[in-house]
Amino acid sequence: MVGSLIWKLFSVTAAFLFAVLPCADGEQQITPLVLEELLLWVGGGAGQVNTYRIPLLTFTKRGSLLAFSEARKQSAVDLGSKFIAMRRSTDKGATWSPTSFIVNDGGMADGLNLGSVVVDEETGSVLLIYSLCFHEYHCSPSSTMLVESLDDGLSWGPPRNLSVMLGVKSFVAGPGFGIQKQYPPAAGRLVVCGHGSIPGDGVFCILSDDHGKKWRYGATLKSIPYNQPKKALDFNPDECQPVELEDGSIVINVRNQNNYHCRCRMVVRSFDGGESLPVEELVFDHALVDPAVAAGALQKEGILFFTNPSNEQHRVNMTLRWSFNKGQSWDKKAIQIWAGPSGYSSMTSFRGDTPEDKKYIYVIYEKGVKDYDETISFVKVHLYGGH
Repeated sequence: MVGSLIWKLFSVTAAFLFAVLPCADGEQQITPLVLEELLLWVGGGAGQVNTYRIPLLTFTKRGSLLAFSEARKQSAVDLGSKFIAMRRSTDKGATWSPTSFIVNDGGMADGLNLGSVVVDEETGSVLLIYSLCFHEYHCSPSSTMLVESLDDGLSWGPPRNLSVMLGVKSFVAGPGFGIQKQYPPAAGRLVVCGHGSIPGDGVFCILSDDHGKKWRYGATLKSIPYNQPKKALDFNPDECQPVELEDGSIVINVRNQNNYHCRCRMVVRSFDGGESLPVEELVFDHALVDPAVAAGALQKEGILFFTNPSNEQHRVNMTLRWSFNKGQSWDKKAIQIWAGPSGYSSMTSFRGDTPEDKKYIYVIYEKGVKDYDETISFVKVHLYGGH
């Protein structure tokens, strides 16, 4: 009987190890399964909000999930006045707080644009960066704004205008998350990347080395032609998501706005903590076909994950992909999260040391039946749930 019990224990342990440890070829047996899905916001014009768009998602240092979106007051278009909506979960997405509006731009004709959220792992603060008057159609100058929570997202301080330090160049972060460098060079630095206004577009990163008190511009990857109206097939890098790899480099996955070279994603890499984005490190990832949207990227346990509506022409087919070699190639076993209309997406995971924390990633994305901007949905994905 003792021998039988030992064998059972060995079998259970072996099965667990097979599920989560690398195979002989170095690749883990990842078979993602969508465990839970919940609509966080539903548009349609009820109450003070017409449409919810631009979803962001992050974990706090204390383990709470914070979800954000633009709550567009009058219509679904990018212009117009908005709130920043937030919901909070303290049980990793099982239940959520009611929606609170943490920023209100009033009745601005060219209102706020969200933005990026970044968590300072050293202080525990949560910083949310957004812009005002980004398009500059009805107002000027543009402003880059920041609100901060020191109590796990329960309350938010007054908006700070970073344009005092950054100038009034049109810049909108993300949308997605900013990073705090975990590895040299510049460990501890906050890096938030985004894009410029329509004529002077391109990828721009802002940096802070004092926990978000002071900010400055770092790396740039400018559009061609710069500061001029764009045409089809012009080089026009746009919305972007940075992730830090375990070698300390920053990989930025970029929207290819005018389909330069391909209907796919641009990827560019910084080796100096976000100070520069050398063109020699720019690649076009033909495996990541894309209809020109803001996409999700995440590095977890040495594996790179990516979400987008995987279609060259239309915002449909929300898909999760993963790479074992820093994005040089992608596993062929991609999973479809939603076949129908789908738009922007963002991902997060909890940086915990328990086996439970290593199992899951969390996705937030725009989802619809007729149009992609009908709802914003939250998904919990078990990385080994398909076994």
